[in-house]
Amino acid sequence: MFGTVAMLAACAQAPATTDDTNSAAASDFTPCIVSDFGGFNDKSFNQSSFAGIEAAADELGVDFNQAESTAEDQYASNVTSMIDQDCSFILTVGFALANATRDAAIDNPETNFAIIDSALSNDDFSPLELENVKPVLYDTAQAAFLAGYLAAGTSKTGIVATYGGLQFPSVTIFMDGFADGIAYFNEAKGTDVTLLGWDKATQTGAFAGSFDDIAAGKTTSENFISLGADIILPVAGPLFQGTAQAINDSGKDVAIIGVDSDLFETTPEFAALYLTSVMKQMTDATQLIITDAAAGDFDATPYVGTLENEGVLLAPLHEWESKVDPTIMTEIEELQAQIIDGSLVIESEATPQQ
Repeated sequence: MFGTVAMLAACAQAPATTDDTNSAAASDFTPCIVSDFGGFNDKSFNQSSFAGIEAAADELGVDFNQAESTAEDQYASNVTSMIDQDCSFILTVGFALANATRDAAIDNPETNFAIIDSALSNDDFSPLELENVKPVLYDTAQAAFLAGYLAAGTSKTGIVATYGGLQFPSVTIFMDGFADGIAYFNEAKGTDVTLLGWDKATQTGAFAGSFDDIAAGKTTSENFISLGADIILPVAGPLFQGTAQAINDSGKDVAIIGVDSDLFETTPEFAALYLTSVMKQMTDATQLIITDAAAGDFDATPYVGTLENEGVLLAPLHEWESKVDPTIMTEIEELQAQIIDGSLVIESEATPQQ
């Protein structure tokens, strides 16, 4: 069965090139991208989104502009700088840019935007829809549920853990799905695998306080390891590198479950530590949205990545394949099919509305 999951991780279809997009490429279409302060080399969602705009620009035969943020107070000015450079389409990466994106879109209705990992809201937090902003969202609870089931079935100590960078919906949705997968395994198997770092019922847990303090990721992970955790899910951008350092320093057999990208591919120096990753196919979605915009087919309807459309999925087990009971992987395939056909519904307070 593992071959099926591995195949899913590799088979997301790149958008086809059409005469319309090639024709549009000859016009003055200029796509642009603004990172959050993690930067384009974060080995996470900024990097995946950047790969998408690179692929789209290459397909269209156009140049693109970029603004890499190094601090939160740069978001609005970086978006403005892209507008000043006559960008036709601006991709903003991350929920932290939601207000900067909203304000710029209102002031510049002729410019189209897409934002990764966030919908828009008014200052009173009421939902806001704009005709020139496309939210790009992911129901990562679905894939994280499978990761939780896998973690519970693979743990030798019966203790697993998760932590976030900051408590935002695009973070807690992973943690909710992970918790539900562990709970489902316990109910199905009559086990009592313990999850450290997150209580779904109370929405409380462990957070490092940032997405750039790798030392905080290491300290948090050291605490989990000292309590017996042998699988850790860091939902904190590059802070997983601190988790890897903590594992290597401990000398214990502890695994990481990555998020956003397949960490085995993006950060191979820790390859032996990765059980799997809960992936968001941001590169493919970004490329498709940009090429659609170039062809004059921009649509502000939210894109929601799911298991069904392969917008979210589990990465292959890579070096851990021989360590995982094949029966667990067969059961995960069955659970994935149930989620896709709707007979098993995975819910989080942060589940995107479709």
